[in-house]
Amino acid sequence: MLPSRMSVYVHFPYCLEKCPYCDFVSYKTPRESIDHRAYADAVLTELASRAPALAGRTIGSVFFGGGTPSLWEPRELGRVVAAIRARGAGDVEVTVECNPTSLDRARADALAEAGVNRLSIGVQSLRDPELRFLGRLHDARGALEAVRSALASNVGRVSADLIFGLPDQSPAEAARQAGELADLGLRHLSCYQLTIEPRTRFGELAKRGRLPLADDGAVAEAFLAVEEALASRGLRHYEISNYAAPGEEARHNLGYWRGEEYLGLGCGAYGFAREGRGAGVRWRNRILPDEYMQNASNPTTEREPLDAEALLRERIMLGLRVAEGLDLAAAGDDLGVDPMTPERRRTIDALVARGRLEVDGARLRIPPRAWLFADDTAARLF
Repeated sequence: MLPSRMSVYVHFPYCLEKCPYCDFVSYKTPRESIDHRAYADAVLTELASRAPALAGRTIGSVFFGGGTPSLWEPRELGRVVAAIRARGAGDVEVTVECNPTSLDRARADALAEAGVNRLSIGVQSLRDPELRFLGRLHDARGALEAVRSALASNVGRVSADLIFGLPDQSPAEAARQAGELADLGLRHLSCYQLTIEPRTRFGELAKRGRLPLADDGAVAEAFLAVEEALASRGLRHYEISNYAAPGEEARHNLGYWRGEEYLGLGCGAYGFAREGRGAGVRWRNRILPDEYMQNASNPTTEREPLDAEALLRERIMLGLRVAEGLDLAAAGDDLGVDPMTPERRRTIDALVARGRLEVDGARLRIPPRAWLFADDTAARLF
């Protein structure tokens, strides 16, 4: 039986500055050069063209990512929210990614009035030297002010992002920053290890040996230190990079990790839909804003058919990221394949013997202390 729940992702491609570690589709653009209404019109045009993908499905979450969606005028963003809700939204979680330089109490309240009920703030660090290294436009004081403003606003839920594993950052310092953010009253935190992507400024510097990098051992210790600091404050480590108080988990991201469908709208957005029991398709939109807006009724440039085995591999890769793990038998039944091949059984037994995997009936999960090896563990099960 095909799923009836779908999430929606809306990409906003404009930023005031391009961060050196970012490989997302985003373009440095002055505020005054952003055509807020034209971009909203384009997204609405695309939404109308993709109406068949929403047939029979309930929208459970909407996520505005970027780029810097908090730069988008709330009135125009609100038009998109209203149109998506009109297409079959239930009790919908509506999240907007925000940078501290474009978020204050007035902007947060305006977003709430536009239908947003969750903000995700790109704090990244609470130390000015680290923020300068990361190419961020805000300072630590601005980050804290943005979080406090969001918590005091009419938006119901607030999360913050933090990057650890920075050069010369001790595990204790990473834990201190995570704890300081939680102590502000945040009930959700995303804590990411700094990763170096090849098509970024950091990637180029690393290739030439000119980028300082943290020691792998220190990164692993920071991962565990952050977990301990947040656990002591009642935030459960429910996904490799995410912590939440009970009931405050990000519904949108949980949908991804559980293999649910998602409708991608906007410049550079990805989407995924099922096409029968054991098949699906993933698509990607044009990556240049002007080209996207000129072709909004037919913006797709890439389509990737996915068979049952490809879908199962994605279920394994994503499902093992969450604390609840993956019901492998249920995934196989949903996709119409036998997931327990002899080779996969042998691999599971070997991973269990090494402490890299736990088995509870048909459910597989990675013990928290082995999450640092999650990508390798999942790959071995492909």
